[in-house]
Amino acid sequence: MEAVRATSPYDVTNDVSGIKTFFVNVFFIGKPGVGNPWVLVDAGLPGYAGRIRKKAEQLFGLGTKPDAIVLTHGHIDHVGSLAALLTDWPVPVYAHPLELPYLQGKASYPPPDPAIGGGFFSSISWLYPIGPTHFGDRIRPIPADGLIPELPDWQIIHTPGHSPGHVSLFRSNDRTLLAGDALITTNQNSGYSVAIQREEFHGPPAYFTCDWVAAKKSVQLLTELQPQALGTGHGVSVHGLELSLGLNHLLHNFENRSIPSQGRYVKQPAITDLNGVITMPPPTSYYVPRRIGVAAVAVLALYLLWPYINSPLE
Repeated sequence: MEAVRATSPYDVTNDVSGIKTFFVNVFFIGKPGVGNPWVLVDAGLPGYAGRIRKKAEQLFGLGTKPDAIVLTHGHIDHVGSLAALLTDWPVPVYAHPLELPYLQGKASYPPPDPAIGGGFFSSISWLYPIGPTHFGDRIRPIPADGLIPELPDWQIIHTPGHSPGHVSLFRSNDRTLLAGDALITTNQNSGYSVAIQREEFHGPPAYFTCDWVAAKKSVQLLTELQPQALGTGHGVSVHGLELSLGLNHLLHNFENRSIPSQGRYVKQPAITDLNGVITMPPPTSYYVPRRIGVAAVAVLALYLLWPYINSPLE
């Protein structure tokens, strides 16, 4: 079965729709139509619950709710609106067991490294909350076989590196891949690239990636699946030959294209387990205090430009 490309830059196939919440994507798996079943992948930034509900109702009818929510990982830009959505949607939420400590109030993520990656979003990454968030038993562990009843045609694949329990979703019958942040299609470190949604294949956002060896292995695994349609956590969807060429170029140039020359987790990863972080390498830079003023001005400028950046391609 050949994947069918839909019309929006964030749609992946005719039954995998996407929207951008400021700078991160959310996906709806299900054939559009009133009353049709569907599953939400990720929950975007805080403050976007209303927009996610509105898009769901456009696709599936008034009063719709998903059969389940799948989280690729628990960083704030992927779970920010989850609590608000769950007030109206009392549905199962799935995440990898290695993400549960950060989603069930037990542990904080390894801190970001704003000294690497370059660009606006790297520079302000120290502002991003690292948890823990408190969803308790609302979060269910994804089974070891990667199968959940709400998505019988999809395999949920452990793709760590960006976070310990990061997952991607793959449908083999049409080779559709939702990669989360395991790989992305814009330079998320750069405010300019994010603003114009310039298509570029990159590894995971550098400032929050805590294991680069695992990150490359995850990109290799996803490339070997030979996907024909791709949706990612950041950037537009990509299809066909353009996708194949982009993935292979990324894999064969991963060190030069994605891994910083230096940084907190470049030489030594954060070590984690089912209870959270065990050990972390020390910071390699203490430059943050010198840049607080610059970052504050940049945040204000971004806020003022928000209406123009928020949906340049929609």
